[in-house]
Amino acid sequence: MEINKIIHGDCIEQFKQIHDNSIDLVYFDPPFFTQRKHSLSNRDNTKSYEFSDIYESLEDYILLIESTLVHSKRVLKDTGSVFLHCDKTASHNIRIVLDRVFGRENFQNEIVWTYKRWSNSKKGLLNSHQIIFFYSKSDNFKFNTLYTDYSATTNLDQILQERKRNKNGKSVYKKDIKGNIIIGKEKKGVPLSDVWEIPYLNPKAKERTGYPTQKPVLLLNQILNIATNEGDLVLDPFCGSGTTCVSAKFLKRNYIGIDISYDAVELAKTRLEEMIISESNLLNKGASDYLEKTDKELAILHNINAFPVQRNSGIDGFLKEHCDGMPVPVKIQSEYETLDDAIEKLERASRGKNYSMKIVVQTKESSISRLFSFQTDVEIVKSLELQAKDLMRKTTKA
Repeated sequence: MEINKIIHGDCIEQFKQIHDNSIDLVYFDPPFFTQRKHSLSNRDNTKSYEFSDIYESLEDYILLIESTLVHSKRVLKDTGSVFLHCDKTASHNIRIVLDRVFGRENFQNEIVWTYKRWSNSKKGLLNSHQIIFFYSKSDNFKFNTLYTDYSATTNLDQILQERKRNKNGKSVYKKDIKGNIIIGKEKKGVPLSDVWEIPYLNPKAKERTGYPTQKPVLLLNQILNIATNEGDLVLDPFCGSGTTCVSAKFLKRNYIGIDISYDAVELAKTRLEEMIISESNLLNKGASDYLEKTDKELAILHNINAFPVQRNSGIDGFLKEHCDGMPVPVKIQSEYETLDDAIEKLERASRGKNYSMKIVVQTKESSISRLFSFQTDVEIVKSLELQAKDLMRKTTKA
């Protein structure tokens, strides 16, 4: 079967054209056994899309899922995995089938995709999550660990320091023979958990096509980044509007998409030509009680690839990469601080840590007196705004 194609047809029949042990990842988002017909129009109401999710019985539905999984296992490489997307309607039934086909020992994760939605249309708790089951074909499956930033409540300057148990079993900081705290190994952040807060597509998002049950590309990007590398081959046997294939193309993976709907196939082909992917402004601004950094400070830290630190007046962040095996603390000159004040605060917060490098980001045009009562080796880095002003002055003089 050709790759990087969207194929019109029944997926069970099309599976027969795919060689054994040739696919790196199978992701599919099948109908959810809602027992109704789904329909939706695009933003300007020029095109409607629909599909039937009605089956004679639950047994018929489960048979379709099981047949798809059996074929998926056959075509997957030993290093491959399957991600099956479902909701509360039949997820408990599907989990049993996955155990039967792939083996309970190859269950890796039950991923909860959670999102904010508002509705008062029914009695009961608001539905705000869906489930993605992650099973591997073998114990030799491909897996890339992704990292997220530390929470706002984390005292980052503390967790970068090594600890040990004292004679009473209490966790204390390790110290060298001079009494200085020993710094731990470089940290990449917090490994991605199995709960993903990724926004549901906004009704006005340019990415939205009007296809019922369309998933955001950001969700598929996360799955593909976990289980595949560039050049790998991804299969979606229920590709719908083509989100999986758009994600694969964007991340430089190869893909095969299959759908029984001619309209879905044509829509997926159009999306692959246009490659419209919406950004998210959400991705969690929670724990607001602990957030002290302004948007400007967070932008500065992001630009220099640093983790933000909350509730520390002398250190605003740490570079994600260590220098000479040591963390690099960063202090941003605040609106009402002199450069000398910023340097002094950083030095005080760094006492006893023996950092190889310390950085103050200068945000205001001011000079440094260097009339400190202590020695300092702080590096001064001008903000992008100041650098731009310097360039403008040079251009004007020229």
